[in-house]
Formats: sequence, structure tokens, C-alpha cells
Amino acid sequence: MPPVFRVQLVREAGVKRTGISDAHDAVALLRRYLEHEDREHFVTLMLDVKNQVIGIHTVSIGNLNSAIVSPREVFKAAILANAASIILGHNHPSGDTTPSPEDIQVTEVLHQAGKLLHIDVLDHVIIGEAGAFCSLRRDGKMPRD
Repeated sequence: MPPVFRVQLVREAGVKRTGISDAHDAVALLRRYLEHEDREHFVTLMLDVKNQVIGIHTVSIGNLNSAIVSPREVFKAAILANAASIILGHNHPSGDTTPSPEDIQVTEVLHQAGKLLHIDVLDHVIIGEAGAFCSLRRDGKMPRD
């Protein structure tokens, strides 16, 4: 007899339900988690249908200038949390928020995966130092539908 699997979502304390209306709201929340990290961290903000944050998921912790990001890992938590949409976020420990070609490419891949799963990828935010950030949506670098 094959094994039977049961999936259960366990919520950790600490994420206050807050609304996200623009990149500045996402940055304010992400900065608390990413600003002082010495390695690249890639996270997702998971949102309900009213753009309320229902969870934050650390997808990958990388090295000084990269983190491995798999669509499978990005969307696994979003599916379990019943997220309607996600915002991608990561830090650049160098402080320079200019998106790399790899940042643009992973955004395109995740946007396409989200379309297949009916989970909208609303933005990809890069956190730098001294309040600096880049919003790929604001800067016109998000894929178009």
C-alpha cells in the first residue's frame, strides 16, 4: 500500500495582517526582514484577495551575490497558504539595487508560473541600503500579460 500524505499549514506568530497597496508598503515590510542580512535572501509576501499579507516565506538563502530560486519552492508555500497573489523580494547585500539580468529572468519565469497557477506575481522588490529599493513593476521591468 502506498503511503498516504496529509498536508497541514502551520502558522508561526509574528506576521501582522497588513495591507499592501504599493511598492512602498511592500518595502516597509520586507526591509524589516532583509535590510541587515549579509547574504542574499529571497522571500515571498503572500497576499489574500484584498492584498492583505497572510504570510512571508523565505524561499532561499544564498551567498553574497546570488540565491537559487525554484518556481516549485516559490509557489509551494503560496498554494498551501491559499494566496491569491505574491510579491517577490530579495536583498542585495552590496547595497546596489540595480536588478541583474538574472533578477529579470527569474521574475519572468515566476510570472509565467504564476499565470499557470492563477497566482498573480504583483511585483519584485530589491532591498538595498540606506532606504534604497527597486520595484520592477514601478520601473517597468515586470513582464506584461
